[in-house]
Amino acid sequence: MKNSRTLSLIMAAFVMIAMTFSANAAQVESEKAPAGMPCFSLSWSEYPSWSVFGVADSFRLIDGRKGWISTIEKKWGVDIELKEAEYDPCLQMYGSGQCDAVCITNMDVLNPSLTRKSVVIMPSSTSYGADGCIVVKNEIGDITALRGVPVYGLEKTVSQYAFVRNLELLGEKEADHKFTNMDPGAAALAMQQKQKNFNAIMVWNPFVLETLNKRPDTKVLFDSRTIPGEIIDTISMAQDSLDKPGGEAFACAVIDTFYAVCKRLADPKTSDDTTVAIGEKFSHLNLASMKKVLQQTRFYDTPDMALEMMTGGKLFPGGKVQTDGNLPEIMERVVKFCVGHDITSKEPVVGYGNKAQAGKSDLRWDTTYIRQVVAKNKK
Repeated sequence: MKNSRTLSLIMAAFVMIAMTFSANAAQVESEKAPAGMPCFSLSWSEYPSWSVFGVADSFRLIDGRKGWISTIEKKWGVDIELKEAEYDPCLQMYGSGQCDAVCITNMDVLNPSLTRKSVVIMPSSTSYGADGCIVVKNEIGDITALRGVPVYGLEKTVSQYAFVRNLELLGEKEADHKFTNMDPGAAALAMQQKQKNFNAIMVWNPFVLETLNKRPDTKVLFDSRTIPGEIIDTISMAQDSLDKPGGEAFACAVIDTFYAVCKRLADPKTSDDTTVAIGEKFSHLNLASMKKVLQQTRFYDTPDMALEMMTGGKLFPGGKVQTDGNLPEIMERVVKFCVGHDITSKEPVVGYGNKAQAGKSDLRWDTTYIRQVVAKNKK
């Protein structure tokens, strides 16, 4: 066992050395952006399908520094500035106009879209077990035992959405349950430390996996596998930024960057080192843990999957799992939840298609830029 662990550490070290060498070697490919090249910013936080942008920067597919460009930026003639922060600050940056695009869920983009018209330029992933209700086994055996028990999680987020949706599917009344506001990291730590009365939490990865690993006496009571395609991670961009010179090229460059990293994930020769690199940007999880994470956070890792999701009704990657409804139906449900839980001050108008097709929408889903990337890459 000891020798096996030592060998694993040595192998991991070699992977990291190789990655560092690759990144440093590619560093030479970066160059100063030409004078007058348009520059746009993307704010991102650590989450599997959003950490790909940090990975793309480390592999120098792009150079996330303002004023520096690499391969994909040269291809599209635009400078991408990456702004990494925690999730809430990313949302605040976007809402206040301090960035042009943001990595954000389909639910969280609704509120800023009321004051800053927004466009989902691509879906990046969907939660399939990455959001879960964890309970102490000998305290809570089933859903009825959860009634009246404080369930700690972050209010007005996808955690509460997944919690309420699962109650609905299980025939439970939301009024019979106590969703109690708490930071997911703090809630998970309290359960891991066996603090009194922390018998139920509703959190997302990595907190789900960490808690299950550290507390063998806990279990998943329910999770987001029951609602595939409803919690959607996206890259969204402000309409006013899209309208600027170079705005559409920036959208295309961001999309192209995402699929370039996905190709590395799909290639057996580069899959493991890319997975490890994403883990480094996602709470430093190792290869085995990240493979589990990627099973629970399913990427829309090809343009075909994204287009099918946005236009064809199959919201789950590859269409292997039955999805309850198409995109407009899912968004209608999400909007209703947000209005009903005072997450948005009023009902946002959600549209689909290009600017002319979507009309006077606050938020629209537009496949235009994915299609432009596909067309350019076929040449």
